[in-house]
Amino acid sequence: MKGKETRAHLDREQVLAAAAGLVKQHGPDALTMRKLAAELGTAVTSIYWHVGNREQLLDALVERTVADLGEIRPTGATPARRIASVARALRRLLRDHPHLIAMVHERGLTERMFLPAQRALVHEVHAAGLRGARAADAVRAVQIHVVGHVLVERNRERAPVQRPGEQELWDARAAEQDPALARALARPPDTERLFTLSVRALVAGLLEPPSGD
Repeated sequence: MKGKETRAHLDREQVLAAAAGLVKQHGPDALTMRKLAAELGTAVTSIYWHVGNREQLLDALVERTVADLGEIRPTGATPARRIASVARALRRLLRDHPHLIAMVHERGLTERMFLPAQRALVHEVHAAGLRGARAADAVRAVQIHVVGHVLVERNRERAPVQRPGEQELWDARAAEQDPALARALARPPDTERLFTLSVRALVAGLLEPPSGD
């Protein structure tokens, strides 16, 4: 039988992975020990054996999420490209796990969650020659840019249908007689492309040598 077979091979990581899947799909309120047991085809007592009670399970999920954010590995041939790669990886993790990220925030572990990404950014801005306050500004600017972009994306996805919509608001007159601009602004934004474009521009500006002013 499936239940007996699952119980025989069940381990803590399987329980946490299944719990994370339920939270990702339905939110933390939908995570109950009974639903998790049903998902795994096992008894509720088996869940308690591996992870403890529900609060202990949520704490373990938070720790797992924090650990996942510590696995960001920069890629690219230059510091600028590696910084951009950290930003893309961080955005992807934040977008893929919104409910789990919210749980981390609610437990007061947000700063700890971002620390691995910040340390990766510190290494790369140092490689680019930045030190001190300029390096700190660069690290924080990239992090805030990622978080802000994700929040805007999430708000757009959850917003009600807009009336009038962008396609109705933009014409050549509104775009100062630039019909190509009007057509582009009337289309839904390509958030992936915009993020890549904006983070590259941000990083290029941050790494520019300071002016003599």
